[in-house]
Amino acid sequence: MRVIEGLDALAPPPGGSSVVIGTFDGVHRGHHALIGRAVDDANEHARRSVCVTWDRHPTETLAPSKTPPLLTTLERKMELLAATGLDIVAVLEFDDAFTKWPPRRFVEDVLAGGLGARSVFVGSGFRFGHKAAGDIATLQQLGRWLGFAAEAAPLFEAGGEPVSSTRVRRAVAAGDLELAADLLGRPFEVEAEVVRGDARGAALGYPTANLPLGEGMARVPNGVYGGCAQTKEGRYPAAVNVGVNPTFTHDKAARPRLEAHLLDWTGDLYSRPLRIELITRLRDETRFASAEELIIQIKKDVEATRSLTC
Repeated sequence: MRVIEGLDALAPPPGGSSVVIGTFDGVHRGHHALIGRAVDDANEHARRSVCVTWDRHPTETLAPSKTPPLLTTLERKMELLAATGLDIVAVLEFDDAFTKWPPRRFVEDVLAGGLGARSVFVGSGFRFGHKAAGDIATLQQLGRWLGFAAEAAPLFEAGGEPVSSTRVRRAVAAGDLELAADLLGRPFEVEAEVVRGDARGAALGYPTANLPLGEGMARVPNGVYGGCAQTKEGRYPAAVNVGVNPTFTHDKAARPRLEAHLLDWTGDLYSRPLRIELITRLRDETRFASAEELIIQIKKDVEATRSLTC
C-alpha cells in the first residue's frame, strides 16, 4: 500500500480509481465492510483502490473541546488500512482552510481531478464541505457531471446495532473488552514506547514493562487485565495493571499508566515499542494492606492470564 500526503501529492492513477472516504478511527468491522466495497470494485474494473482520510480527527479542527478519545494513532491506522487490501491511502490535512471548501471543490480537486475517481463509496451519514453542506445526494449529482458513481453503504451491524467508533469507545470506557473486540474485529490494544518505572514489580518478583497512556487516546477503566504482548521476538501472555498502583501510591492526582508483566519473557524492553492487546478484565485495581497480600493476588492474576492463547 502506498501512502500519499497532502493535496499536492494527488495524481490520478492509470485507469482511474475506486475511492472510499472516511475518518476510519479504529478501522473496525464496519470500516472493513465499507473499504471492502471499494477494493472489490477496483479489482472488478482493473482500477486502483484508494482511501481518502485525514491527518487528524475532524473535530480537532471543527470543535476541539468535543474531540473524542481516539482508538488508533495515525501510524497505527495506516498499518490497519494496509491490511485491508487497499492500493493507496491519501492523507489530507484537515485544517481550518480545508473546512471552508465548498462541496464542489472537494469533489473536483480531490476526487475527480486528484484521484480520477470512477466510483466513490461513503457511509450512509456522510457529509462534506463547508458547514457540512454536502451529502450523498450532492456527491451523486456532482459525480454524474464529473464521471463517477457514488454509493452510500448501509451501516454494518453487530449485535443488532450499527458498528461505529463511538460504540467501540463506549465499550472500551466501560471495560467491556469482549464487546470491543467483537466490534473491532481484533482485541483493543495499547501501544507505546516502554519507559522506566519505579521498579516495584521487579522487587515483588513480577517485573513489568511500563507504558504511558497516550494523551487523547481511548483507555479502559483502572483495573487488572489479562492480555497479550507483541514484541519483535513474538507474542507473550501478559498480566496488565492499568491505574496508579494504590498499594504504594496515595496521590489522588497521580496519572494512570499501564504496567505489563510478560509471562515467560526475559530481556530488556526499555525504549522499545510494545503493543499490548487487552483481552479480558480480571478485577478492579485494589489497595492491599501489605506487599505480601499484593504478591498473593498478583500470583492469582498471572495464573488467570496464563490460560490465554496468544
